Amino acid sequence: MTASAPAGPIVRFHRSVAESLGGLPGAFWWLWAATLVNRLGGVVTFLALYLTADRGYSASYAGVVASLIGLGSAIAALVGGVLADRIGRRPTLLAAQLLTALTTAALGFADGQLAIASTAFLVGLSSYASRPATSAIIADLVPAADRARAFALNYWAINIGFGVSAALAGLVAAHDYRVLFLVDALSTLLCAVVVFVRVPETRPVEPQQDAAGPGEGPGEGVGEGAGRGPSAGLGTVFRDRRFMALVGLTFAFGLMLQQGNTTLAVDMGKAGLTSTQYGVVIGINGLLIVLLQIPVTRLTKGQHRGMLLLVSALLTGSGFGLTAFAGSSALYYAATVGVWTLGEMIQAPTSMSLVSELSATSTRGRYQGVNSLAWSAASFLGPVAGGLLLDHAGRGALWGCCAVLGTVAAAGYLALGRRVDTGRYSMP
Repeated sequence: MTASAPAGPIVRFHRSVAESLGGLPGAFWWLWAATLVNRLGGVVTFLALYLTADRGYSASYAGVVASLIGLGSAIAALVGGVLADRIGRRPTLLAAQLLTALTTAALGFADGQLAIASTAFLVGLSSYASRPATSAIIADLVPAADRARAFALNYWAINIGFGVSAALAGLVAAHDYRVLFLVDALSTLLCAVVVFVRVPETRPVEPQQDAAGPGEGPGEGVGEGAGRGPSAGLGTVFRDRRFMALVGLTFAFGLMLQQGNTTLAVDMGKAGLTSTQYGVVIGINGLLIVLLQIPVTRLTKGQHRGMLLLVSALLTGSGFGLTAFAGSSALYYAATVGVWTLGEMIQAPTSMSLVSELSATSTRGRYQGVNSLAWSAASFLGPVAGGLLLDHAGRGALWGCCAVLGTVAAAGYLALGRRVDTGRYSMP
């Protein structure tokens, strides 16, 4: 009997695409499209540069404004998570998007330190309220076996929009920053329209437990069982010690990534590089995720999640640490962005799929909200800490601290993985 010939490159490509993109619900793809449209704005990425280069404020003030966005997002993470469980994922998402469009446009016209700072807080409050609802919808729609892939695809959409907007926004910013705010507001409105027309409500009518996974008994799952019941509130989520340890490590990881959104722009500006050059350099982050997120997710499928998170922390800390030696070379800055982007690509879907397994269906919004709180807290503390370090201790101290933080986070993931594997659940 003659053996069949190996599949050609075109056949293998189509098979790879089908395995990466196929088998997901249609509503997920509408949510994916809405996410993509929303991220085509991206004005917050240039907010620090706008405040320092265009408005003449200090790096410390830019850090304070970015931190106020983080403070608003911290409040929104909890409120949005509770609302997603109580009134529904869809109404929470729509209300957040409409308010975000309004406050983003207002930020572009705000004048004076107090007005800018207070409006920035409202932007954070409204925009981040949508995140727990979006994550809960994905977890509701997609079976457990496909969630890591779905979260990776959603992250892919975020970065397609981010990569395009960062490159184009740098050019627009050179002429008129206010246009960026208006475009961002419009993209958010379009996102709300897509959600309103095509994305259904996914919150179950009656609270119910997730089906137990392999090796789990009823009501058990990742974590110590806290928050698994339909009546669980925020208190039980905060008492889930292993989950909160994961949240703490996510916070440390977020502190590093926030430097790419805020102090990296200021550092490049101090080195004599332009807003257009920063736009191209930070756009590499989105471009690499667009090109490599799906292949990286396929390569890491089935790997030990604790080790994946450890590697992601080391790569991210190293990438930011190497920025200390960039000088005024845009090419060197671009190379460091490539290193920490690889860590980001590994961490994001791995962590998010893990969080989705921690809760029952009825508490997904709360768990996702508390997980979003880690990112919000990082976006609150990261910019102001980075700005103060850059202003008063110098760029070496700033990027050196990032390298240390990445190493500490990696050690934490290693310890958590070992503890998890000996507990009532596993982190395979």
